[in-house]
Amino acid sequence: MTISVDQLCVGLYVHLDIGWLEHSFARNSFRIKNAEQIASIRKLGLKTIRIEPARCEARPLPPPPVVAPAAAPVVEQPSAEELAMIQAKKERVERLMAEREAIARCEKEYLKAANTLKNISRNLFSRPEAAYEDADQLIQQMLDSLLAERDIAIHLMNDKIAGEEAYYHSLNVSILAMMVAKEMALPPADIKILGMGCLFHDTGKVEIPDRIVHNKFELTKAEQNLLQLHCNYGVAIAEKIGLPKGAIDIIMQHHEYADGSGYPGHLIADKISLLARIVCVINTYDNHCNRPNPADSLTPYEALVHMFAHQRKLFDPIPLNIFIRCMGVYPPGTVVKLSDGTFGMVVSVNAGKPLRPCVLIYDPSVPKNEAIILDLNKESELEVSASLRPAVLAPAVYAYLSPRKHMTYYFDTQNTQAPKR
Repeated sequence: MTISVDQLCVGLYVHLDIGWLEHSFARNSFRIKNAEQIASIRKLGLKTIRIEPARCEARPLPPPPVVAPAAAPVVEQPSAEELAMIQAKKERVERLMAEREAIARCEKEYLKAANTLKNISRNLFSRPEAAYEDADQLIQQMLDSLLAERDIAIHLMNDKIAGEEAYYHSLNVSILAMMVAKEMALPPADIKILGMGCLFHDTGKVEIPDRIVHNKFELTKAEQNLLQLHCNYGVAIAEKIGLPKGAIDIIMQHHEYADGSGYPGHLIADKISLLARIVCVINTYDNHCNRPNPADSLTPYEALVHMFAHQRKLFDPIPLNIFIRCMGVYPPGTVVKLSDGTFGMVVSVNAGKPLRPCVLIYDPSVPKNEAIILDLNKESELEVSASLRPAVLAPAVYAYLSPRKHMTYYFDTQNTQAPKR
């Protein structure tokens, strides 16, 4: 519905059909809150404004009577509030650029890591020394970045960046487990051993037929028993390439649960190594989010809720709680509805800000490749009101947000927006 700008009033939900950079508002679509916003809209030179009646809290004013053309209006100088809005918009643009740069930086590093891991897998049997050396160098580089004196931002990677499934699972587990270990204040040497164990935690699956490893249906008891042998097979491979004992413990114990229901040893609580207890949490989360059949996968939000509400007894509570805190209430990849009714997808989260992630928002007036990313830590008037399954989105919203079929993450330690904790 289109109305004259003279019919604007507080409570109308308006759409500005001009470029996002051509006005001072944070959004192209919003509900008018005060007379100052109406004055700012009028100064844009628009004759008519499109409104969305279903989201309005008021009716437009009556059309003004037709009058004879007046003399050319005097050009008004921007008010103090308008200048503040323009400055705020400039800061939003700068944050948007910084967020895009961070994502591009992470995607570049993720791709390098995936290629390194591919080489490691290729050399595993023919050149084990080279495989170990490449793994050691990769984990050391990740550790150096992780231990930098900055806050950690976790970014969602594009599906096209993720590469082959065998590599992104190992990288996901390595990245997220090392992040948790840092937050637990473990010594750097232990974090490095943790990273090495994560890279190779599933290496024993090379000895298991692909039809079992990648089976999209429920396994038979015999197939389950065979799949569980990947821990033992992995230990044999790890010993050949010379991994440290702590990493070998991870390979053997990453499916052990604190209540003794895991495998292969049915170990209980502190009988499981601390590093393996960390990996168990992350491995379970990643398997929930990236099941062989993507249609069966949980959303990141659902995975954390399920683990905390229904699987808590399986895990050491310390790494579980720290992981949930680091990933935020709405982890990267979560499709959300904001308090103003806008749909979006969480693309990154800063440790210590569980309710205020960065969200890529759906706005059909903005091209998809220029989509606005809002840092909810800076947008105090907005908050997440609901987490959604991607399937409930309208086709146009789904295509715009492009929810990931696979959840893959990388950390950025050059995030300067986050304050020190």
